[in-house]
Amino acid sequence: MMNFNEARQNMVSQQIEPWAVSLRGVLDVFTAIPREMFIPPQYANLAYADISVPILNGQTMLPPKIIGRALQALDIQPHESVLEIGTGTGYATACLGRLAQQVTSIEILPELVKIAKSNLDNTRESGNIVLVEGDGLEGYEPQAPYDAILVTGAFPMGVPKSLLSQLKKNGRLFAFCGQPPAVRAILMTQKEGPIETKELFETVVPALINAPQPEKFVL
Repeated sequence: MMNFNEARQNMVSQQIEPWAVSLRGVLDVFTAIPREMFIPPQYANLAYADISVPILNGQTMLPPKIIGRALQALDIQPHESVLEIGTGTGYATACLGRLAQQVTSIEILPELVKIAKSNLDNTRESGNIVLVEGDGLEGYEPQAPYDAILVTGAFPMGVPKSLLSQLKKNGRLFAFCGQPPAVRAILMTQKEGPIETKELFETVVPALINAPQPEKFVL
């Protein structure tokens, strides 16, 4: 049987740290939160693998190192409020809950909302997390503005302006833009003038459900 504690330590030292994640608070979150609690039982042996794990209806959990880079880039502080778009089974949500004062997480699939709620109810972070069932393509206005926004799926056509408008001054948004094989992870920061955009790395991430798609060229 897998030693999850050992596997968790190996995940941090062999996957997350080598991927330029160095913030102590972020590394502590990965060390503390048992990822196996958020994995479908049939994939328990993949809890700490460096892959996207299937969860439901074609959706997947991001690899740990991708979540690590997102949290590193957002550099969330204990007094801040965060919006997560795409709750999934709640693993990244729990990580956010350990770092931030308040987390609002929106998920479009009702089945995943139930799974995430069940998973998060067993964590100490549940008290500062609000789960919302709905389409988060354009954010979640009732709790806006936010210090940080994490989007776990891709925007093939770019980040909507309506979502960026929900950032506070100096707020940060981590998102994926584009289509395979060139999906870019980006960090956008709300400054006085134009929003600053920094490209971090390329990866492959499924598009958000209902995200606008570019028109396909037909001969």
